[in-house]
Amino acid sequence: MRDEDTYVIESPKLDAMAATYLPEVFKGLGTTLKHIVGTVGGTRRKTVQYPEQRREYEGVEEGGLYRGHYRGVHRLNRDEEGRVKCVACFMCSTACPAACIHIEAEESPWDDREKYPRKFDIDELRCIYCGMCEEACPVDAIELTPEYDVVGHSRQEMIYDKAKLLAMYDRTVNNKPM
Repeated sequence: MRDEDTYVIESPKLDAMAATYLPEVFKGLGTTLKHIVGTVGGTRRKTVQYPEQRREYEGVEEGGLYRGHYRGVHRLNRDEEGRVKCVACFMCSTACPAACIHIEAEESPWDDREKYPRKFDIDELRCIYCGMCEEACPVDAIELTPEYDVVGHSRQEMIYDKAKLLAMYDRTVNNKPM
């Protein structure tokens, strides 16, 4: 390594008051006091007792769906004839960084495509909700809905199979994300 490739950075010299760190402590206490006064005075948001109360967001639709940039639970879209839109190309499972999408393909009984998913599972607990599956799909078959309040009592309940994903489509078909 050459000497001209090396940079020497010296720490700034602190005066006696700054060396005690008291100015920074008082700045932090001031910020805390500002938050307390704002919360008690009503100018800041308060804690919401979820699920009895829900925070009001701009663009909230009936049923608690936030239609902004939120990416929630997946759904498998249907085509015009009500069939699963997926053509089992495996692009979503290939693009998924969390490897939470598992597809088993089968020869299609329809003439308009070669194959369709016999089995399509998404592990919602493993998913990082990045939206890469949605971007990778060439036929827009998979989509992230704005639905956020989905719970399960076991890990198995949070693995969404094809039937659950199509049911999610039926429930959220009118709530298309922006």
